[in-house]
Amino acid sequence: MPSVIVTALKPLTVAFTVCGALFSGSATANQPQIYGLHEHVLLNELDLKLPAKLDTGAETASLSAKNIHVFKRDGGEWVRFQLGVQSVEQAPVIEKPLARMSYIKRRADDRQPGDKQLYSARPVVNMEICVGDELKSIEVNLTDRSAFDFPLLIGSTALKKLNAAVSPSLRYSAGQPSCA
Repeated sequence: MPSVIVTALKPLTVAFTVCGALFSGSATANQPQIYGLHEHVLLNELDLKLPAKLDTGAETASLSAKNIHVFKRDGGEWVRFQLGVQSVEQAPVIEKPLARMSYIKRRADDRQPGDKQLYSARPVVNMEICVGDELKSIEVNLTDRSAFDFPLLIGSTALKKLNAAVSPSLRYSAGQPSCA
């Protein structure tokens, strides 16, 4: 009697093994890169390395900037700003085409009593960032992040482009940026 049960189970074992091999092969082909909660990032076009926080709860990336002004040039909208990571006297003026305006929900502690403005408008520009050995062009909104520990926050849209997964127990796991 036991030989009948074993014989009957063998085809099922083979079927599960084949299915497992098929599914695991397709899953490993596009495995995400595991990054830490904080990573070193190179703003490629500015040749500037910054510490960044990777935040799956934020949608867009956010860069610390000051003296932000939207203006018109050659029929299009542009934005002029200085990075908020250096003193204003040392920070170069950067001008980039405006990609779009982003409307970010304001936190309750960011509003005064009776303040009806629930969203803040932020200009968004395209920037190339390097994390580890990955170089990607992402959208970055500009705002003053001087009150935060990290001048750059990388949100879920950019994390998807990087095919990234974030492990909160890791820090700086990608090492120094090394994009060619």
